[in-house]
Amino acid sequence: MNQHDPSNKPAANESAANKPTNPAPCGGCGAGASENRRGFLFAAGTTLLTIGGALAAVPIVGAALAPAANRNPNKWLPLAKTDTFVPGDTVLMKFTNPWSTPDDGVSRENACYVRCLEPGKFQVFAVNCAHLGCPVEWFEQSRLFMCPCHGGVYYEDGSRASGPPPRGLFEYEWRLTDGNLEILGGRLPGLQEGT
Repeated sequence: MNQHDPSNKPAANESAANKPTNPAPCGGCGAGASENRRGFLFAAGTTLLTIGGALAAVPIVGAALAPAANRNPNKWLPLAKTDTFVPGDTVLMKFTNPWSTPDDGVSRENACYVRCLEPGKFQVFAVNCAHLGCPVEWFEQSRLFMCPCHGGVYYEDGSRASGPPPRGLFEYEWRLTDGNLEILGGRLPGLQEGT
Protein backbone atom coordinates (compact mmCIF):
# COMPACT_ATOMS: atom_id res chain seq x y z
CA MET A 1 0.00 0.00 0.00
CA ASN A 2 1.32 3.32 -0.97
CA GLN A 3 1.69 5.75 1.87
CA HIS A 4 1.22 8.63 -0.45
CA ASP A 5 -2.06 7.33 -1.74
CA PRO A 6 -4.57 10.15 -1.45
CA SER A 7 -7.38 7.71 -0.82
CA ASN A 8 -5.75 6.63 2.45
CA LYS A 9 -5.65 10.16 3.89
CA PRO A 10 -8.34 11.03 6.45
CA ALA A 11 -10.51 13.89 5.36
CA ALA A 12 -9.73 17.20 6.99
CA ASN A 13 -13.26 17.60 8.15
CA GLU A 14 -13.27 14.12 9.71
CA SER A 15 -10.28 14.93 11.91
CA ALA A 16 -11.92 18.19 13.05
CA ALA A 17 -15.15 16.38 13.84
CA ASN A 18 -13.33 13.83 15.99
CA LYS A 19 -11.66 16.54 18.08
CA PRO A 20 -13.58 17.49 21.24
CA THR A 21 -14.91 21.03 20.97
CA ASN A 22 -14.98 21.66 24.76
CA PRO A 23 -12.09 19.86 26.29
CA ALA A 24 -12.63 18.70 29.84
CA PRO A 25 -10.77 20.75 32.39
CA CYS A 26 -7.54 19.30 33.49
CA GLY A 27 -7.87 17.48 36.74
CA GLY A 28 -5.12 19.31 38.58
CA CYS A 29 -5.64 22.93 37.52
CA GLY A 30 -9.23 23.48 38.84
CA ALA A 31 -10.25 25.86 36.02
CA GLY A 32 -13.81 24.50 35.85
CA ALA A 33 -14.24 24.64 39.62
CA SER A 34 -12.97 28.22 39.62
CA GLU A 35 -15.59 29.27 37.06
CA ASN A 36 -18.35 27.51 39.00
CA ARG A 37 -17.23 29.23 42.20
CA ARG A 38 -17.10 32.60 40.46
CA GLY A 39 -20.64 32.16 39.12
CA PHE A 40 -21.95 31.13 42.53
CA LEU A 41 -20.30 34.10 44.28
CA PHE A 42 -21.62 36.49 41.64
CA ALA A 43 -25.18 35.16 42.08
CA ALA A 44 -24.89 35.25 45.88
CA GLY A 45 -23.51 38.81 45.83
CA THR A 46 -26.24 40.00 43.47
CA THR A 47 -28.90 38.42 45.68
CA LEU A 48 -27.50 40.01 48.85
CA LEU A 49 -27.26 43.44 47.20
CA THR A 50 -30.85 43.15 45.98
CA ILE A 51 -32.10 42.20 49.46
CA GLY A 52 -30.04 44.99 51.09
CA GLY A 53 -31.32 47.56 48.60
CA ALA A 54 -34.91 46.48 49.20
CA LEU A 55 -34.48 46.72 52.99
CA ALA A 56 -32.90 50.16 52.68
CA ALA A 57 -35.75 51.33 50.43
CA VAL A 58 -38.52 50.36 52.89
CA PRO A 59 -38.23 53.43 55.18
CA ILE A 60 -37.74 55.75 52.20
CA VAL A 61 -40.83 54.44 50.43
CA GLY A 62 -42.76 54.53 53.72
CA ALA A 63 -41.85 58.17 54.30
CA ALA A 64 -42.80 59.05 50.74
CA LEU A 65 -46.18 57.32 50.91
CA ALA A 66 -47.15 58.30 54.47
CA PRO A 67 -48.67 61.67 53.50
CA ALA A 68 -50.82 59.95 50.88
CA ALA A 69 -52.02 57.39 53.41
CA ASN A 70 -53.08 60.11 55.84
CA ARG A 71 -54.56 62.84 53.66
CA ASN A 72 -55.81 64.90 56.59
CA PRO A 73 -53.39 64.82 59.53
CA ASN A 74 -55.33 67.54 61.36
CA LYS A 75 -57.21 66.62 64.48
CA TRP A 76 -59.19 68.52 67.10
CA LEU A 77 -57.04 68.78 70.21
CA PRO A 78 -58.28 69.93 73.63
CA LEU A 79 -56.26 72.77 75.18
CA ALA A 80 -58.04 73.63 78.45
CA LYS A 81 -61.40 74.32 80.05
CA THR A 82 -62.82 77.60 78.82
CA ASP A 83 -63.36 78.90 82.36
CA THR A 84 -59.58 78.89 82.96
CA PHE A 85 -59.11 81.83 80.54
CA VAL A 86 -59.48 85.41 81.72
CA PRO A 87 -60.90 87.91 79.20
CA GLY A 88 -58.18 90.25 77.96
CA ASP A 89 -55.33 87.81 78.74
CA THR A 90 -53.02 86.09 76.27
CA VAL A 91 -51.43 82.85 77.51
CA LEU A 92 -49.04 80.28 76.11
CA MET A 93 -50.59 76.80 75.87
CA LYS A 94 -48.84 73.54 75.02
CA PHE A 95 -50.25 70.55 73.15
CA THR A 96 -48.99 67.30 71.65
CA ASN A 97 -48.86 66.87 67.89
CA PRO A 98 -51.48 64.30 66.84
CA TRP A 99 -49.18 62.47 64.41
CA SER A 100 -46.33 62.02 66.89
CA THR A 101 -44.94 58.80 68.33
CA PRO A 102 -43.35 58.27 71.75
CA ASP A 103 -39.92 58.15 70.07
CA ASP A 104 -40.26 61.79 68.94
CA GLY A 105 -39.28 63.08 72.39
CA VAL A 106 -39.63 66.83 72.94
CA SER A 107 -40.33 67.43 69.24
CA ARG A 108 -43.83 66.00 69.85
CA GLU A 109 -44.68 69.09 71.87
CA ASN A 110 -45.99 72.24 70.24
CA ALA A 111 -47.37 75.51 71.56
CA CYS A 112 -49.80 78.25 70.71
CA TYR A 113 -50.91 81.56 72.20
CA VAL A 114 -54.55 81.79 73.27
CA ARG A 115 -56.07 85.26 73.50
CA CYS A 116 -59.38 85.40 75.34
CA LEU A 117 -61.43 88.26 73.92
CA GLU A 118 -64.50 87.60 76.08
CA PRO A 119 -66.05 84.49 77.63
CA GLY A 120 -66.43 81.96 74.81
CA LYS A 121 -64.55 84.01 72.20
CA PHE A 122 -60.88 83.39 71.41
CA GLN A 123 -58.00 83.88 69.02
CA VAL A 124 -55.41 81.10 68.86
CA PHE A 125 -52.07 82.02 67.29
CA ALA A 126 -49.23 79.81 66.08
CA VAL A 127 -46.02 80.63 67.95
CA ASN A 128 -44.08 80.85 64.68
CA CYS A 129 -43.21 84.18 63.10
CA ALA A 130 -44.68 84.61 59.62
CA HIS A 131 -41.25 85.68 58.35
CA LEU A 132 -39.01 82.63 58.82
CA GLY A 133 -40.79 80.65 61.53
CA CYS A 134 -38.83 81.67 64.63
CA PRO A 135 -40.88 81.43 67.84
CA VAL A 136 -42.39 84.73 68.88
CA GLU A 137 -42.75 85.86 72.50
CA TRP A 138 -45.68 87.66 74.13
CA PHE A 139 -44.84 90.78 76.13
CA GLU A 140 -47.72 91.60 78.46
CA GLN A 141 -46.45 95.10 79.34
CA SER A 142 -46.35 96.33 75.74
CA ARG A 143 -49.20 94.04 74.57
CA LEU A 144 -47.04 92.92 71.62
CA PHE A 145 -45.70 89.70 70.14
CA MET A 146 -42.02 90.06 69.25
CA CYS A 147 -39.73 87.85 67.24
CA PRO A 148 -36.13 87.74 68.52
CA CYS A 149 -34.64 86.56 65.21
CA HIS A 150 -35.22 89.48 62.83
CA GLY A 151 -37.26 91.98 64.80
CA GLY A 152 -40.76 91.12 63.65
CA VAL A 153 -43.46 92.74 65.82
CA TYR A 154 -47.17 91.91 65.98
CA TYR A 155 -50.07 93.60 67.77
CA GLU A 156 -52.05 91.64 70.34
CA ASP A 157 -54.68 90.76 67.70
CA GLY A 158 -51.91 89.05 65.69
CA SER A 159 -51.71 91.65 62.93
CA ARG A 160 -48.30 92.79 61.69
CA ALA A 161 -46.90 95.87 63.45
CA SER A 162 -43.40 96.17 61.96
CA GLY A 163 -40.36 94.32 60.72
CA PRO A 164 -39.84 91.84 57.88
CA PRO A 165 -42.91 89.57 58.31
CA PRO A 166 -45.14 89.82 55.22
CA ARG A 167 -48.35 89.32 57.22
CA GLY A 168 -49.78 88.78 60.70
CA LEU A 169 -49.45 85.68 62.86
CA PHE A 170 -51.04 82.49 61.62
CA GLU A 171 -54.13 81.39 63.52
CA TYR A 172 -55.47 77.95 64.38
CA GLU A 173 -59.11 77.14 63.93
CA TRP A 174 -60.80 76.67 67.31
CA ARG A 175 -64.11 75.43 68.71
CA LEU A 176 -65.80 74.88 72.05
CA THR A 177 -66.79 71.33 72.99
CA ASP A 178 -68.29 70.43 76.38
CA GLY A 179 -66.69 73.44 78.04
CA ASN A 180 -63.27 72.78 76.47
CA LEU A 181 -61.35 74.96 74.04
CA GLU A 182 -60.11 72.80 71.15
CA ILE A 183 -57.88 73.68 68.22
CA LEU A 184 -57.49 72.00 64.86
CA GLY A 185 -53.89 70.87 65.20
CA GLY A 186 -51.71 68.61 63.13
CA ARG A 187 -50.27 70.78 60.42
CA LEU A 188 -48.70 74.10 61.29
CA PRO A 189 -50.26 77.09 59.55
CA GLY A 190 -47.98 78.43 56.85
CA LEU A 191 -47.63 80.87 53.99
CA GLN A 192 -49.75 78.64 51.74
CA GLU A 193 -52.80 80.02 53.57
CA GLY A 194 -52.23 83.37 51.86
CA THR A 195 -52.80 86.74 53.48
